Amino acid sequence: MSAESTIGIIMNGVSGRMGYRQHLVRSILAIRDQGGVTLSDGRRVQVRPILVGRHEDKLRDIADRHGIEDWTTNLDEALADPRWDVYADFLVTEARVPAIKRAIAAGKAIYTEKPTAGNFQDALELARLAKEAGIKNGVVHDKLYLPGLRKLKRLIDDGFFGQILSVRGEFGYWVFPGDGVPAQRPSWNYRSEDGGGIVLDMFPHWNYVLENLFGRVESVYAQTVTHIPTRWDEKGQAYAATADDAAYAIFGLAGGTIAEFNSSWDVRVNRDELLELQVDGTEGSAVAGLFGCKVQHRSATPRPTWNPDIPDGHDYAADWHEVPLTQEFENGFKVQWEEFLRHIAEDAPNPYDFLAGARGVLLAEKGLESAAKGARLDLPEVTA
Repeated sequence: MSAESTIGIIMNGVSGRMGYRQHLVRSILAIRDQGGVTLSDGRRVQVRPILVGRHEDKLRDIADRHGIEDWTTNLDEALADPRWDVYADFLVTEARVPAIKRAIAAGKAIYTEKPTAGNFQDALELARLAKEAGIKNGVVHDKLYLPGLRKLKRLIDDGFFGQILSVRGEFGYWVFPGDGVPAQRPSWNYRSEDGGGIVLDMFPHWNYVLENLFGRVESVYAQTVTHIPTRWDEKGQAYAATADDAAYAIFGLAGGTIAEFNSSWDVRVNRDELLELQVDGTEGSAVAGLFGCKVQHRSATPRPTWNPDIPDGHDYAADWHEVPLTQEFENGFKVQWEEFLRHIAEDAPNPYDFLAGARGVLLAEKGLESAAKGARLDLPEVTA
């Protein structure tokens, strides 16, 4: 470590939406402003970021606004500087692998957004290179830290569901094509040649959610589609959308649970939150979102009877009860950053490493292959 009480962090890609909002402002700067991270023995470790990017004016502006002393457009220069202990990557997917390889060669600990690579072979190579170099590494698993999913995890651990039978995930919203109302997502998301596509973006999320809550994903059957073939970019120019913007998949999990996920940027929201998971078990069910989680126990389950000849006046929504908030949950990105910093400072546990990231990329790759072949595919276990 560069100093006993400070961890220097190279932050590459902070001018992007996620890199700036979640990782810089809500995580690293929030940790800095609270006085650092508290370790298990009571010591505190402070953070010091250096901003890295291609555009000098953007970096200078961000640094000035947030009181950050260090920034550079030269990544190699930052990697060669012993003041910086960690390399953090928030680049577009296609640029991630070569940058991380340079960070491994420089001996830096590494923390990165997902997916770790555009294909499984590259993702697994990163895991192996980091292991061979003895590099501590971590991959963002932010959905596991959402209040709704943390409530869901508590229900699972308490045995609320009995035997879990199925999981149904609904994710997505209407992303405007950009020909009138500006699109909410960058245009590269819709070009496969630039690493875009909802499968590569979201299946790594679904993999770590499923394997950490319900069981390892053992098989996938998926259908992908580009529902909107023409979109308009940030300059108002029409372009061909070559990447999938919706995916419909069935995942077989270890232990027999079936998970079904619909992921779409072409759906108008008619649910409480943009992400919802319904979990059904022999003893109870739950519907969890980003923040909320409601349950229905076996003892309170109504007895519906199918009768299409008369209107059903039963209020099914009233049969569900909200799980109370028994603790305050901080921003999930910040919490995982703190865990990773403790991993660096005192070797605290860190299960969300490059190998976990590679498993997510494998699911995305197998999902695309399943869609191309129209077949159910098994997933091998991944080891470094």
